[in-house]
Amino acid sequence: MAVRVRRADGFALIDLLFVCGIMGVLMAVALPRLLLAEQAAGSASAVGSMRTINSAELTYALTCGNGFYAPTLKTLGTPPPGSNSPFISADLGASNSVAKSGYLIQLSGTPYSGAPATCNGLGVGEASQGFKAGADPTTPGNARFFATNAHSQIYENTSTLYASMPEVDDPLAGHPLR
Repeated sequence: MAVRVRRADGFALIDLLFVCGIMGVLMAVALPRLLLAEQAAGSASAVGSMRTINSAELTYALTCGNGFYAPTLKTLGTPPPGSNSPFISADLGASNSVAKSGYLIQLSGTPYSGAPATCNGLGVGEASQGFKAGADPTTPGNARFFATNAHSQIYENTSTLYASMPEVDDPLAGHPLR
């Protein structure tokens, strides 16, 4: 009588379950770090947007606003006549509040009645003497809020700064980024 020996071809079900279990443990350890890295990248992008807004506002005031600032992101996104280049990139100048990299970017300025007309379409009394810009996170669990104003200093806080940020002076809350 001949004894048949069965050959093992491929993986057994227990091998597959073991590999899936190890992958699950590795993913459970890596996922929180991935989320932290995503938040850090979003925060860096928000700080970059605040720096871009500061530079664009200064350029606007010196070249187009006759010493006054743009009151909205859309104003900075409007190029002056004879130019194809706005003061700010299209991703920030598309509307007055922009969602970018997990943050809501906003800019506002109080119209000043003594402001002259600007080169890119703002009428008399529509430009502002100062401005405030803020970046508030849209993802839950992210506690880094950023804001800036006409002093060109960027501030950080664990709660929103935009609502209470003055257009010219230092805010009551938050600390400056160095």
